[in-house]
Amino acid sequence: MKSTMMDFQLTLAPMLERAATLYPGVEIVSRMPERNLHRRTYADLANRAQKLARALIAAGLQRSERVATLMWNHSVHLEAYFGVPLAGGVIHTLNLRLPPQQLAFIARHAEDRFLIVDEVLLPLLQKFISEAPFERVFVHRTCQGSSDRYEDYEALLGAAPDDSPLPQLSEYDAAAMCYTSGTTGDPKGVVYSHRALVLHSLALALADSFAMSHNDSVMPVVPMFHVNAWGFPYVATMVGAKQVLPGPHVDAESLLDLCEREQVTLSTGVPTVWMAVCAALDKDPRRWRLAPGLRLVVGGSAPAESVIRRFDTHNIRLIHAWGMTESTPIASTCHLCASLGEMSEDEKYAIRATQGTPVPFVQARVINQDGAVPWDGKTIGEVQLRGPWVASSYYNMPELSDKWTEDGWLRTGDVVTVNKHGYLHVVDRTKDLIKSGGEWISSVDLENAIVGYAGVREAAVIAVPHPKWDERPVAVIVANEPRPKPEELNEFLAKRFAKWQLPDAYIFVEELPHTSTGKLLKSALRDRYRDYLNGHFTIAD
Repeated sequence: MKSTMMDFQLTLAPMLERAATLYPGVEIVSRMPERNLHRRTYADLANRAQKLARALIAAGLQRSERVATLMWNHSVHLEAYFGVPLAGGVIHTLNLRLPPQQLAFIARHAEDRFLIVDEVLLPLLQKFISEAPFERVFVHRTCQGSSDRYEDYEALLGAAPDDSPLPQLSEYDAAAMCYTSGTTGDPKGVVYSHRALVLHSLALALADSFAMSHNDSVMPVVPMFHVNAWGFPYVATMVGAKQVLPGPHVDAESLLDLCEREQVTLSTGVPTVWMAVCAALDKDPRRWRLAPGLRLVVGGSAPAESVIRRFDTHNIRLIHAWGMTESTPIASTCHLCASLGEMSEDEKYAIRATQGTPVPFVQARVINQDGAVPWDGKTIGEVQLRGPWVASSYYNMPELSDKWTEDGWLRTGDVVTVNKHGYLHVVDRTKDLIKSGGEWISSVDLENAIVGYAGVREAAVIAVPHPKWDERPVAVIVANEPRPKPEELNEFLAKRFAKWQLPDAYIFVEELPHTSTGKLLKSALRDRYRDYLNGHFTIAD
């Protein structure tokens, strides 16, 4: 039977048009590097994004060519989110926290033609520009009277032809591109189509995801150069929500001040950001008058159950989301649902610390050497994904096709259990699981438990080689003074873990290494402490 439905293309253009038409006066608030607040509206955003699109076409940008950005979170970056794809191009957000040599590699591999860069980031650009392929560089200036050898971004917009037609877009056209953080091997590029971004946005707005609406004031703390700020700027634009973009100032007090001033109702960030915010609230709980019902989305790594509890005491709800660059990135969210039945408070918190259930249209399966794992909450396996916004390959890297199964599922590398209600619980990365005496130990479960001890700010548990047991867990901890004693930590952990699962050593450090996106860099810790135990210890059989 022939469909009678209109052939309407799912592109970013209608999202922007809707915001400008229905919510023209809704604000986009940017805190600039100089800390001043800059305000624009959706009407401004649409006008400037269209100007950018026309200017790029006049500059010679061809369909599917890449325009890179090296920018913080602010409204000019947001207009590039839309303006570059409206021109038929692909916005490629460069991760400014990566080393210069990696940035040069990524820009060359992506074949970026143009670059839009924040003036304050020109010193970083200078470190790799000689090895980058940029044909033209446009500087977003925020300081009056500065000059350099690159072109001015506002002059680019000012030269845009008036009302020249924009290209007709297909929902299968590439719209955006991000690279993985490259903790193992070279960074890998993932290309997102208009269709993927639109469907991802629709799923994130659902009540069972983040319930985002035009009544919200949305603050993406996660950088706009990290997997499109998890897609939240697109969703906020689609629903007409106010956007609050914090720029480079993401310390706890600066974020809380901005949340109070702009009455933020929904924000996103990695655990290290929210742990610092929680500590500030614990220290001075009456200082900030925050919006009622504030929701904080946490991703990148699992939040400790103790942190979820602490935020609840401040009437702030922490929502756990899980995904990866290859899944655009949100693949699952965690909410308590009616099918769970009657549960104790402790059981509810344990569920809220899991990765939750897949969002609509994302399919997940959990596989081990015996096939599909039972939904018993105990058996572990690798979770694999497929769906309309899950990547099917890396950009121009056919040698990495084994990341996908023969029947098209993405191998995530995350080891999980599934409970009887379908909630995923990531127990580790495949490379981070600890195998001691033939038994598996979850480093993630130990880390989350250790962070629950008073005074512990952050913890990483790694596998250290041992001649008898193959591997043993060692905990590397950042803690306040006075630091806890090992026997105190063992007593605390013994309530949840068997004796053989407890760390054999506790190492206290001033800070832990992280990736450019805020995840613990365990590979660096494994290298640093590979000989720490040296076999000179015993544990109880």
